[in-house]
Amino acid sequence: MAREVLKIANLEAWYGESHILHGVELTVREGEVVTLLGRNGAGRTTTLRAIMGLVGARSGSVLIDGTETVRLAPHRIARIGVGYCPEERGIFSSLSTEENLLLPPRLNGGQAMQLDEIYGIFPQLRERAASPGTRLSGGEQQMLAVARILRTGARLLLLDEISEGLAPVIVQKLGDLIRTLRAKGFTVVLVEQNFRFAAPLADRFYVMESGRIVKQFERPELDSQMGLLREYLGV
Repeated sequence: MAREVLKIANLEAWYGESHILHGVELTVREGEVVTLLGRNGAGRTTTLRAIMGLVGARSGSVLIDGTETVRLAPHRIARIGVGYCPEERGIFSSLSTEENLLLPPRLNGGQAMQLDEIYGIFPQLRERAASPGTRLSGGEQQMLAVARILRTGARLLLLDEISEGLAPVIVQKLGDLIRTLRAKGFTVVLVEQNFRFAAPLADRFYVMESGRIVKQFERPELDSQMGLLREYLGV
């Protein structure tokens, strides 16, 4: 069995006085694509942010490659080898596509993708290398946001709603990207509202409701869990 890249135990998280996560427990093994499912407000994005230390307060345990990170600052967590792609993408709009790709620092010991390899995966970005971020389409901005974290050498990728608001042809390309990353040995935690996008990609599923994990299952069990998913997701 593959080693555990991420192991979360009894994770609690707060924004100010709002208690959002209540004892979240999940495990992600090397090379897996794991999807967090749930309605808006279920705690999925907060789980990713809590892994990165981007919440007001947190407690419990977050082991990344065997290192306890629950008391570490976000920049130190990133240096362990975690790439976070937030829903808002966060690219530098005044910089060109290539300048965005050249900006991220390299992780010590990380296998950062070279520009030619990035452009091989994202040919649209090669075509738009000199274009400022403001000139990119939503799909191109999303590709750039993902490509930028690959440049750091991160091997654990936290991807938040990367298909949201994009045309079906771009969503299909992002699905192909995730399959390519899995084949290259990356580990992916995917938060998605688009169940039809996420379902064919994931090796395992965690269902969240009110800041808790209420169910977990593997891909072969998907058909048998559709009743539960209709209850929790309305799919």
